[in-house]
Amino acid sequence: MKKELPMIEKLTSHGMRLFYLSIPFLILVFVFNYLPLYGWVYAFFNYRVGLNVFNTPFVGLSNFVAPFRNPILLENLGRVIRNTLAVSFLNLSTSFLPVLFAILLSEIRSRSYKKIVQTFSTMPNFISWVIVYALAYSMFAVDDGFINGLLMRLGLITEGIHFMRSTGPSVWFMMLGYQIWKSLGWSAIIYLATITSISQELYEAARVDGANRFQLAVHVTLPGVLPTYFVLLVLSIASIINSGMDQYYVFSNPINREFIEVLDLYVYNTGMVSNNIPYATAVGMMKTVVSTVLLFTANSLSRLVRGESVV
Repeated sequence: MKKELPMIEKLTSHGMRLFYLSIPFLILVFVFNYLPLYGWVYAFFNYRVGLNVFNTPFVGLSNFVAPFRNPILLENLGRVIRNTLAVSFLNLSTSFLPVLFAILLSEIRSRSYKKIVQTFSTMPNFISWVIVYALAYSMFAVDDGFINGLLMRLGLITEGIHFMRSTGPSVWFMMLGYQIWKSLGWSAIIYLATITSISQELYEAARVDGANRFQLAVHVTLPGVLPTYFVLLVLSIASIINSGMDQYYVFSNPINREFIEVLDLYVYNTGMVSNNIPYATAVGMMKTVVSTVLLFTANSLSRLVRGESVV
């Protein structure tokens, strides 16, 4: 027992050093993630810009029940929830693409070619959505866009097609295409790291049994990546109503707004454009509560199906 005490003290000391090193990051998380929750107080007052929130009338839960009292608000809220769920389910349905891309990339034997592919596939992640919109406009503009110009020179069309003015469910697929192009390479990085951690002994044993490259990828690489994939999938399900705002904000216009306005963009437009900050705050709070419930639900399903939990 006396010989074990120094080891226990050493481990405890090492753990405390790690805790002290994490303190600056914990402070940042508190400042930027928890401290702003003070703003939730606006949902309980009839706040107006320029006034002290506590000098405005207290309205209790009126902003939370407002959609159920106002048919227009309820219709708008249902519309943006429909859009949010549509784009989220499309993203979930294509969540396997980074896994497939990572496996294919790991099979490239030329290191130089592999680095080139990985670099060019990762770079779009660091491009802002404003620049992505500018690129899309230069490609699909009806007057001087590259695609319309090429189709007209080939004689396939006689007048430009309004690609940027598409409406209806096709907007969701366009946004999905931009999202895949922008995030595919970056999302594959974590799977590439997982692939490198797979024991080489498994590959050697499979080769001894006569497995070819395709069989190695299917029976060794893929099972090694799936645990990571399921963890990220559970987290994606938990954030199914958090589709983000940047992409939809820059691509929105009066024509496609009915189908491109997701919940986060609706909160922004309601609070900052329509100057209805209390109601926007209430919608944001309800979104947070739903996300938390989805997280624990997805975690329970993961524990039930896989026998492992995420949180």
